[in-house]
Amino acid sequence: MTMHNNRGKILWIDDEIEHLKPHILFLEEKGYKISISNNGQDGILKANNEVFDLVLLDQFMPGLDGIEVLKEIKGKNPTLPVIMITKSDEEWLMDEAISEKIEHFLIKPVNPSQIFIVCKQVLEDGIIKSDKATKGYLKEFQQIEMDIDNCTNLEDWWKIFNKLIKWESDFEEQKEPSLVQILNDQLHSCNHKFTKFIEQEYSNWLFKEDRPILSNDIFPKVVKPLLKDKEKVCLVVMDAMRLDQFMSLYPILTENFKIKINPSVSLLPSATPFSRNAIFSGLFPDQFCKKYPEQLEAMNLDKGSLNHYESLFLKDQLKRNNLSNISYHYHKIWMVDEGKRFLSKIDKYLNNDLIAVVVNFVDQLAHRRSESDVLKEMVPDEISYRMAVKVWFEKSWIRSLLSTLGSNGYKIVMTSDHGSIMVNKSTIVAADKTSSSGVRYKHGRNINASNKHSIDIRDISKYRLPELGYQTNYLLSKDDYYFLYPNEQNKYKIRLNGSFQHGGISMQEMMVPIMVMDPK
Repeated sequence: MTMHNNRGKILWIDDEIEHLKPHILFLEEKGYKISISNNGQDGILKANNEVFDLVLLDQFMPGLDGIEVLKEIKGKNPTLPVIMITKSDEEWLMDEAISEKIEHFLIKPVNPSQIFIVCKQVLEDGIIKSDKATKGYLKEFQQIEMDIDNCTNLEDWWKIFNKLIKWESDFEEQKEPSLVQILNDQLHSCNHKFTKFIEQEYSNWLFKEDRPILSNDIFPKVVKPLLKDKEKVCLVVMDAMRLDQFMSLYPILTENFKIKINPSVSLLPSATPFSRNAIFSGLFPDQFCKKYPEQLEAMNLDKGSLNHYESLFLKDQLKRNNLSNISYHYHKIWMVDEGKRFLSKIDKYLNNDLIAVVVNFVDQLAHRRSESDVLKEMVPDEISYRMAVKVWFEKSWIRSLLSTLGSNGYKIVMTSDHGSIMVNKSTIVAADKTSSSGVRYKHGRNINASNKHSIDIRDISKYRLPELGYQTNYLLSKDDYYFLYPNEQNKYKIRLNGSFQHGGISMQEMMVPIMVMDPK
């Protein structure tokens, strides 16, 4: 960082301040403005009457000691950063100072450079990180572009998507809209090319053993081996949770778990009736619709919940995998109160080898947001959506549940059925009233939309999809498009523009992590 004369205003409180002249001169040469005080009472008075960016505070002073001064200063200005400097290295003193939320604790003697380093870290941390992030992303931008063009398999796309998510996370505190826009544009370009990759490769995966983990592979390839090894397992399906949201929870989860992340791909359409039913049945949509006519009928009607049979699916999947001896409990949780009740009764279920839990909060947040002006204000974009999920999780019953399960010897397999994407562009679909109601995907009889904005699936067997009615075809939206009927376009544009939707083809909807979590 270049030197300048306005790095910040520092109050230094020390009863031997006259001995610190070299330190003060050094900081002033570096561009800081220093105000001094040789006792705690005077320091408190100055802190109350003037605006400072930082306080340097001695611990052992006649009269009020450093801890007392610290409490007084923090009582009036809780956000004012304080660095404590003391001759004592006793742990009780460190604990006391840390509990009062000091920024740093330094042991005397200290040289001017040490003081400068901690002042710089406290006062310029955000600027330094922002500058580094900006330079780092701009430097990597071209490499990401080249990597996108050279992607040949899902592992390549997974690495790129993780890089872009990392930069999104780094930019959360950025105040440079132009830089965030560059990242968004690159993500959009990446999604466009990812769609072409899916068009070329997806249908081949459905008929090969050697393929990425798909929704219907999660149980046989991840959960089953753990059960075979006599592990107790909890399968948690976070409905509609995206990779970036999972990664925002990663630091919290690592407090109690060692985590291995496996990539997987949501089945198409990337929507609950197809992908989540596939998780619990272990079957492709054409298979579970054939095996369970009642599920086919529900999807034909396209009304109400289309996941009524998950517990039955799970029971049959256990049997099909020679795991009939496994004791299990399945629980779907829609409301907070139900989650809390489940947590309060968890002792009843700890004798099971397998606990399967579906959590609907993230999906409900997306749906409720599109209906509420208040939620739109609170969750205006991708970053705030990610932050809202993190804030919810930190205080949620599910976090307590995972901790309880871990302490009772359960391995956690946490995943999602699909993610979601913020849609910003509409495309007209020609369809009759019998076609499905989806915004990012539709099925019906001879429905049509622009090939630039959607994939038209006429050979449904190629995509392992059920025939839902006579002469069914499916439309899957690309990029960030959503489907509109020709009539009442403006009404639905207002409602849908900027909403989070799923069912189409994008990295955000299809690329789903499987987090295998070992209790520490």
